[in-house]
Amino acid sequence: MMTSTLLRCCAVIFLTHLFLIGTIGKEFPTLDHIRTKVDDATQQQTVEDMIFRTVGDRFSDFSVVVDSSFLPMGKEAFQLDTVGSKIVIRGTTGVAAAHGFNHYLKYYARCQVSWTVQQVHLPGVLPPVTPAVTIVTVNRYRYYQNVCTVSYSFVWWDWSRWERHLDWMALSGINLPLAFNGQEAIWQKVYLSLGFTQKDLDEHFGGPAFLAWARMGNIRGWGGPLPQSWHQNQLELQHKILARMRNFGMIPVLPGFAGHVPAAITRLYPNASVSRLQWGRFEDPYCCTYLLDPQDPLFSHIGGMFITEMIKEFNGTNHIYNADTFNEMRPQSSEPNYLSKAGAAVYAGMLAGDPQAIWLMQGWLFQARDFWQPAQTKALLQSVPEGKMIVLDLFGEVQPIYNTTDSFYGQPFIWCMLHNFGGNLGMYGTVKTVNQGPFLARKYLGSTMVGTGLTPEGIDQNYIMYELMNEVAWMPQPFQILDNWASDYAWSRYGVKNSNASLGWQILLKSVYDCENGFKDHCDSVVVHRPDLHKTQRSWYKQEDVFTAWDHFVSASNDLGLMDSFRYDLVDVTRQALQEWAYIYYQDLMETYKSGDLIKFRDAAEIFQQTLSDMDRILATHQNFLLGRWIEDAKSLATNDQERSLYEFNARNQITLWGPNGEIVDYANKQWSGLVADYYAERWSLMTKALTTALMEGKKFNHTAFLLDVFQQVEQPFTLANKAYPNYPTGDTLQVAKELHQKYRPRTL
Repeated sequence: MMTSTLLRCCAVIFLTHLFLIGTIGKEFPTLDHIRTKVDDATQQQTVEDMIFRTVGDRFSDFSVVVDSSFLPMGKEAFQLDTVGSKIVIRGTTGVAAAHGFNHYLKYYARCQVSWTVQQVHLPGVLPPVTPAVTIVTVNRYRYYQNVCTVSYSFVWWDWSRWERHLDWMALSGINLPLAFNGQEAIWQKVYLSLGFTQKDLDEHFGGPAFLAWARMGNIRGWGGPLPQSWHQNQLELQHKILARMRNFGMIPVLPGFAGHVPAAITRLYPNASVSRLQWGRFEDPYCCTYLLDPQDPLFSHIGGMFITEMIKEFNGTNHIYNADTFNEMRPQSSEPNYLSKAGAAVYAGMLAGDPQAIWLMQGWLFQARDFWQPAQTKALLQSVPEGKMIVLDLFGEVQPIYNTTDSFYGQPFIWCMLHNFGGNLGMYGTVKTVNQGPFLARKYLGSTMVGTGLTPEGIDQNYIMYELMNEVAWMPQPFQILDNWASDYAWSRYGVKNSNASLGWQILLKSVYDCENGFKDHCDSVVVHRPDLHKTQRSWYKQEDVFTAWDHFVSASNDLGLMDSFRYDLVDVTRQALQEWAYIYYQDLMETYKSGDLIKFRDAAEIFQQTLSDMDRILATHQNFLLGRWIEDAKSLATNDQERSLYEFNARNQITLWGPNGEIVDYANKQWSGLVADYYAERWSLMTKALTTALMEGKKFNHTAFLLDVFQQVEQPFTLANKAYPNYPTGDTLQVAKELHQKYRPRTL
């Protein structure tokens, strides 16, 4: 066993003692009913099935026991032991046992299962666990998902993708996942029964790629209408998702009613009290959603109907519901009394359908500190009895809220790592805060922390940060030496020790993944944002560190090139290196433009465009970096040509214009092959042509005119196009990466 693993095991004795005598954190008896209701045998069978899906016939080398009496109720742990020729995994829940299996894979068998790439080449003889290891988590809940993840990453998934992802969730020790699929089908039943027409609902529901924001009342109707086949598909998926979550021993978080209603509410119920909320730059007919006044009797009535119908449809509930009324929207009043009544109304709507309801709320709204002063924050949080609300400290690794609100004024909270916005792919992390933050939060005077969480807006990026956070959730203390952890990560990710891979990850962990203060717009590369004369690229690391890490990954390719996990990482670090080069060449481009030297400007423009072409080329070599995969997944859910066209438009618009007129343009940018070539590079080509004309004619560049041109000639046409893109990789990752390394690296030396 490696030294880092021994340290984990030794520390666990101390943790177990503290945990069992109940001296860590504040207890909330009001949450005791929030637990799995599935028997141990079912959970055990579900974990055994997952192990078979993961390692095939080698599943017979493992023995699983789920025993909820292993520790007092509410405490979770797993134990690993070797009995005869088998690895015995014992867990208090299916999730705990699954995480125990994953611990064995990573630290004994040196394997790794991640979101989309995995390495599970088990050794012929499994390494024994001697002595037995018991690990107890102090975190009652390990939450997962942002309300936006369902749109930025999961929107086009079928059951096969969901099944694999649910396996990953269990392996990661997650026991409190969001379960939002299919809710529009429930809302359709409720609203139709209240007298709304299907046309009213078509104008209310957003399109598939924009459902997250329609649900939160940010927008209405954009990207729609939703076909009936969509409702049926998502309802069927939700039945399977909930069944599997529950059988693993997870506690699914279902949606609740936050007060946002269709515009036709004023026609059907003319006496209803409503206000309108504005979000971002959206205009009618997509903006200014309708919010039912919390004191209106309809509020709890509609909320109760929805919860009741949902419980009926999905065969019960685990009593926990998410609702976000004022997400990035300013309430109509800052009066504490109004905010208190608004919160009480949301909770009353839940109670009307489930007397044991617990409200889980994203704490993102409190980032708007100009509005949410102590009085306003306290009014909303204390509108619900203590322990009947759980708050997600959503951006805990950068801007925690618990330490400015006296631990959310007594309400239990979950410390979360948000990390990613819009599913952007740039390398980024706040590794030190992630390693230490949850422990500091738990030590905070009067801390009401009850767990940790992962809340990325989009997944399939920066895998290392999520592996670290998932392990921290089960740790008694921070990792002492992150270099050692990075080496262990590389070993498990590729299955063999490799000094170059280890050094590469150590360098990245100390540079791109060590943003001291963190910030939201971390992926502000010139590649993915609208061309501009004055673009700056904030950097908290040295570019040379990225290039040096690239050296190590290329050097490791001869030994590790057969591993898909390594090929993914080689593409990713090459992409990051080319992103750095794009900014270097952008600066050259701007300097030559300012100098007025047309010949040098044209040369600089050609080099810059070549960098984008090279980026597209390396991205094309791995299936996880393909635009075609995203679009084909969208179209695969359609049942006719009209739906295919709608879904493709949704897929294209979300990652580019994000709205009819670029309301949130480039927010959900992706460095994907096809998108780089036909969207980002085309925008820059138009820009360099406009600058060339300006130089030739001796005129000042007209940026306002350019914005109109780029919208009309590149951006909008791209969202309306139906060009087919490869759904499978082209080119050899190793060969292309080496060629590009040989081409670019000497320029830095």
